[in-house]
Amino acid sequence: MKRANGIFLPALIAGFVAVLVGYTSSAAIIFQAAAAAGASAQQIGGWLSMLGLAMGVSSLGLSWYYRTPILTAWSTPGAALLVTSLPGTSLPEAIGVFIFASGLILLCGVTGLFARLMHIIPPSICAAMLAGILLRFGLDAFGALQSNLPLAGSMCLAYLLARRLLPRYAIVLTLLAGLAVAALQGTIAPIPLHGAIAPPEFIAPQFSLSTLLGIGVPFFIVTMASQNAPGIATLSAAGYQVPTSPLISWTALTALLLAPFGGFSVCIAAITAAICMGPDAHPDPKRRYLAAMAAGGFYLLAGLFGGAIGLLLSALPVALIHTIAGLALLGAIGGSLQRALHDERQRDAALITFLITASGITLFGVGAAFWGLVGGVFAHLLLAWPARAMR
Repeated sequence: MKRANGIFLPALIAGFVAVLVGYTSSAAIIFQAAAAAGASAQQIGGWLSMLGLAMGVSSLGLSWYYRTPILTAWSTPGAALLVTSLPGTSLPEAIGVFIFASGLILLCGVTGLFARLMHIIPPSICAAMLAGILLRFGLDAFGALQSNLPLAGSMCLAYLLARRLLPRYAIVLTLLAGLAVAALQGTIAPIPLHGAIAPPEFIAPQFSLSTLLGIGVPFFIVTMASQNAPGIATLSAAGYQVPTSPLISWTALTALLLAPFGGFSVCIAAITAAICMGPDAHPDPKRRYLAAMAAGGFYLLAGLFGGAIGLLLSALPVALIHTIAGLALLGAIGGSLQRALHDERQRDAALITFLITASGITLFGVGAAFWGLVGGVFAHLLLAWPARAMR
C-alpha cells in the first residue's frame, strides 16, 4: 500500500495533467474542424468520444507493450489546417481525407522511411526541437500572472514550497491550490448535466481527387512533420529508444480504422507525453510508463463522455490551465535544454533548431517544429563539413 500511495499517485496525477493539457490546449480546434466539415453538435461530441477512446486504447497498449511512456494524441496542427481547408467540403469527403492521410502515414511507417529519416538526426537537435515546442507553455505559465495574479501567483508559490518540502507531490499540490483559489474567486463555471454522452456515428467516406490532393496531402505532411516527428523526438530526447516504424504504423492503423467515426488522426504525442516522462511522474525512468498508462485510462473516461468534454474544460479558468501546464513541464524544458547544449560541437545547430521551433513560424502550411528540424540538420551538416573534408 505504501508503494501504491507513494509511487503510483504522482504517476496518476501526471497522467491526469497530461490529459487535461491535451484537451484544454486543442479541444476547441477539434470543435472548429468538425464544424467546418458540417458536423452537427451531436456528431462533434461523437468525434471527441472516438478520439478519447482511440488515444486511451493506443496509449495503454503501446505503453504496456514497450514499458515506455508512449502517449498518443490527435494532430493539433492537422486540425488547425482542417479548420481553414474543410469549409465547402462535405462531411463524407472529409472522412475520405482522413482515411487517405492515415493510409499514407501507415505506408510511411510500414516501409520504415520515417525511421530512417529520424536516425540521421543528432540527439541534440531532437532535444532542441522539443525545448522549442515546450517553451511556449513555460512562458504561458508565467504570463498568466498578468491575467490572474492571485490564481497564478498562488500556484507558483505552492509549486515552489512543494518542491522544497514534498517534491514528489509538487504538481498535485499545485493543482489543488489552483482549484481552491479558483473556487474562492468564483471563476469555476457551473457545468450542465445534459448531453454528457455522445455515441460516435459511422459516416461512409467519399473520395474526390481535388479534395485528396488539396487537403489530404497537406494534412499528411503537416501531421507527420508537426506531430509525429516531435513525438518521436520527445521519446529520443527523454532517453527512450523505441522502434519508430511500429509506433507510426500502429497509430496510423488505429486512425485508419476509426476515421469513419470521426477519429481524424492518432499520432505520437509530444507535449503531453513530456509530462509523463519527467521525474515528477516517477523517480525511476523505467517506471514512468505507469504515468502514460494512467493517462490512457483518463482518455478512456474522457472518450465515454465526449459530449461533455467541452463543457468540463470551459468551466476551468484559462490562467489555471496555463499555469499547471507550464509548471508541470519545467523539468522537461530544463532537461531538453541541457541535452541540446551539452555537446559544444552541435551547440550552434541546436540553438538554431530551438529558436526556429520556438518562433512558431508556419511556411507552406507546415509548422515551426518541422522547419526547426530542417534548419538544425542543415546547420549541423554545414558546420560539420570542413571537419569531414579534412579527415
